[in-house]
Amino acid sequence: MISASESAPFPKLSPEEYLAWEERQLEKHEYFDGDIYAMGGGSKNHSVISVRLSTLFCNHLDGGDCETGNSDLKIQIVNTQNYTYPDVSVTCDPRDRESTQFITYPCLVVEVLSPSTEAYDRGSKFRLYARNPMLQDYLLVSSTNVEVDLYHKNDNGDWLILNYQAGDRVELKSIGLSFAVNAIYRGLAL
Repeated sequence: MISASESAPFPKLSPEEYLAWEERQLEKHEYFDGDIYAMGGGSKNHSVISVRLSTLFCNHLDGGDCETGNSDLKIQIVNTQNYTYPDVSVTCDPRDRESTQFITYPCLVVEVLSPSTEAYDRGSKFRLYARNPMLQDYLLVSSTNVEVDLYHKNDNGDWLILNYQAGDRVELKSIGLSFAVNAIYRGLAL
C-alpha cells in the first residue's frame, strides 16, 4: 500500500475529517492512525471473483437480517478509529445498521489476493480483523491459482486455517453456506 502522505504532502486527518474527506474522493483510501493509504485497482480475475462471491452471499442471505457489502463498504476496526476496505464482507449484527458510512461487526470478511497485497492480507490485515469478536470467517481467495484459505474461529476462539483446492467445497459456518471452489473460478484464465 502507498500512503497518500508518501505520494504527496498530505496532513494527518482525524477520523471525522477522514470520513468526510473520503466521501468526496473518486478513489478509495484506508485510514490508520491519521495516515491515508490509497487503494489500488485489481485485475480482471480479482473483480470477477469478488462479484461472484458477493452474488453468492447475497442470494444465499436474501430475506434475512444479514447484509453483504462489496469493496466500497468500509470496515471500522473494532475499538479503533481505523478503516479498511475488504473485497467482500457480511454483517448480521444490528449495530451495523446504525451507520451509513461503514460497518464494524462483520461475521465474514473476504480478501481476494493479488501478488502485491497477499502478505499484508495474510498478516497485518488479518490481525486487525481478528480483533473483532463477531468475526468467524476470514476467506482468502487467490486471483492467480485455484486456491482458497479459510481462517475460521472455532468455539474455543482459536483460529484454524483450512486450505481448499479445485474440487473441494468451502463451508462458511458464519453464514451457513457451503459452495464449490470451482464455482468461483469457472472460465477464468489463471
